[in-house]
Amino acid sequence: MNEAPILLFGAGGQLGRELTALAHERGVPLVGLARADGDITDRAAVARASKTHRPGLVVNAAAFTAVDRAESETVAAFSANAEGPAILAEATAEARIPLLHVSTDYVFDGSKPGPYVESDPVAPLGAYGASKSEGEVCIRALQPHHVILRTAWVYGVHGANFLKTMLRLAAERDVLRVVADQRGSPTATRDLAEAILAVRAALMGGAEPWGTYHVAGQGETTWHGFASAIIAEQARFTGRSPIVDAITTAEFPTPARRPANSVLDSARFAAIFGYRAKPWQERMREVVAALMAQRVP
Repeated sequence: MNEAPILLFGAGGQLGRELTALAHERGVPLVGLARADGDITDRAAVARASKTHRPGLVVNAAAFTAVDRAESETVAAFSANAEGPAILAEATAEARIPLLHVSTDYVFDGSKPGPYVESDPVAPLGAYGASKSEGEVCIRALQPHHVILRTAWVYGVHGANFLKTMLRLAAERDVLRVVADQRGSPTATRDLAEAILAVRAALMGGAEPWGTYHVAGQGETTWHGFASAIIAEQARFTGRSPIVDAITTAEFPTPARRPANSVLDSARFAAIFGYRAKPWQERMREVVAALMAQRVP
């Protein structure tokens, strides 16, 4: 594989913006397309983008990620999360371009006691997870030269995410109520971007590491534990220390059911690609510091 650029779909999202910034920092050629420029559900647009930019790797970070809305907007969720990836898979297979696709812990039902490995059976609880699972199936069927990265609890400096919501609520409220019976591995967009570049480097070196991998932050916690750590860290900058009350999933009903266990085992990715995400606490501190630095005094 030569120095052809990464062609990134979903460049306007939190991961897309992080990957774009990191690629620029590392001098890696990348062409980023937001939905208006490259809708993955539009076969003609996908083909046009591939022909125009002649990428060495296509990365799909585009997705319908509104988990609760997916329950009532199922057609839109499956269009973006299953039909779009199928179109990308067909187009990249025909053009003989590798495809890297980002998937989710929500393909699992959360009933396993320990961390999920790639070979564990999928059993999504809701429409979002089902749509993402179907996207994986389509890619495996249509594009042999693929890498699927499953991740979980994604946060970063860009876009909307749990960490940023906690920072906003910490400034507005004296008491926060956060679910304490769901656990997972918070994953920074920086680590996902690093993982994607590690895949590119392996392909550039002639490796053929096709298949499905897990990439998540090191360690595990609950949403309550994650929120408590965020609140404690932001207090160093703001002096505000709202109480973080632990509640059950039953006390915070949502349209979509969430897995009780979203912990992903990332050992396979580390063994093949030589990259392991940082401990979630370390990345959390970095993101909080970056966001606090952006605030006007």
